[in-house]
Amino acid sequence: MPTLDSKSCSAYAIAYLRDVEAGREIVEYIKRIDATLEPFGGRFLVHGGALTAMEGEWPGDVIIIEFPSRDDAFAWYNSSAYQEILPLRTEHSNGIAAVIEGVPQGYRATEKLSQL
Repeated sequence: MPTLDSKSCSAYAIAYLRDVEAGREIVEYIKRIDATLEPFGGRFLVHGGALTAMEGEWPGDVIIIEFPSRDDAFAWYNSSAYQEILPLRTEHSNGIAAVIEGVPQGYRATEKLSQL
């Protein structure tokens, strides 16, 4: 049975954005973000695609970026290249962002029981 090892699992930067002002600054942010991801192995999995809420209301966009590890995700977020463009997004949208560890291939939900 696989074990949860954060050094060997992907990590995901997840943002939930609302009230995005789709102006010049957001366009500039979008044009520049890919170059900030590449040195850290980041790639978009979800970028504000069509969303159907299954429960409750979901008035915003979801962004999910995969990284090889949690360390890579934090190194990207804290990099000078990303910090330089971050205000282009944060000053023109409302939202929350987080990094979360993935689970290894073959992971089963019952493995979480040992942590309860």
